[in-house]
Amino acid sequence: MLMLLTFSQNHLELFSSKDVDTVLEKIDGSHNIWLRCIQFRDRTGTAKIINHFQLNPSRIDMIFNRSLTGIDEDMEDCLFDGYEILTHQIKNQEFQVAYGSILLGSNFIITFEIKEIKVLTILLSNIHKQTIDIQGWGVDYILYLILKNILNNYHSVFDYISRQLDDLEDEVLASSGDETTYHKIAAMRQSTRSGRRNFQNIRSLLALMNYEDFQWISQPVKVLFNQELVHQVDNLWQEYQALRVWMSELMEIQRDNIASKTSERINRLTILSSIFLPLTFITGFYGMNFKHMPELEQPWAYPAVIVIIILIVIGSIGFAKKQRWL
Repeated sequence: MLMLLTFSQNHLELFSSKDVDTVLEKIDGSHNIWLRCIQFRDRTGTAKIINHFQLNPSRIDMIFNRSLTGIDEDMEDCLFDGYEILTHQIKNQEFQVAYGSILLGSNFIITFEIKEIKVLTILLSNIHKQTIDIQGWGVDYILYLILKNILNNYHSVFDYISRQLDDLEDEVLASSGDETTYHKIAAMRQSTRSGRRNFQNIRSLLALMNYEDFQWISQPVKVLFNQELVHQVDNLWQEYQALRVWMSELMEIQRDNIASKTSERINRLTILSSIFLPLTFITGFYGMNFKHMPELEQPWAYPAVIVIIILIVIGSIGFAKKQRWL
């Protein structure tokens, strides 16, 4: 799906289509443009978009290469940012990450979303309803709004993670969890690394803006970045680190719980082995094929051996319980 937002001082229009040529025909060079490419994996269509905005053809490979994340500083045709955003959705005990690219030019911003980002859909809807006024701004203001909404989204994501950790902490401290609990925490900790990379990307952008030759963001928007996003990123970074420490502590406690349970099982098996060791000796002793074993011909011999075995078992279990081994 392609969604085209064109805007200027006295103009605001939203158009959507699945056909690349139809969307490109609607583009007016005199207006500012936000083009959203949602779940758009057509390489030929992407090449048409890149060519229309006169961007370097190598951008096509960068868009389709999901491993390329962060700000690209090598080419000057546009500001390119390969992003990965942590979302609420969970699959196989891991938080889902939304991947994509943002390309910012002089009068256009293009977002390629491998998976639709809901916060951007809400943002576009608010702009279309004119709840958010963008007509006096340029496309760099759209980038500011995108990053601001992504960061706001992290507050709710981290709040959701905190609630999940609260439940897991109850299991860990009550020693009611098993290895599955440990793997849940480990998977959660692993998947949240995307948040760190996301914050680092935004920090890199904030650092680049301080260079005099940085042309992609105007001074008024730079002021907004420095006034709001700098502090927001720092606060989220601290919250992220606190969550990581919390996860590490829970993993350590749960690892100790698992080790304690494993040790307890081994102890019980050892005690059971020690109980059956004399029984094995007795049965092995009477399993020897010697001709002269006088008690074998006594009528009380068999019951006496059974009684002795029972007394050994009872005595061993009683001793183990007295010592709190069982």
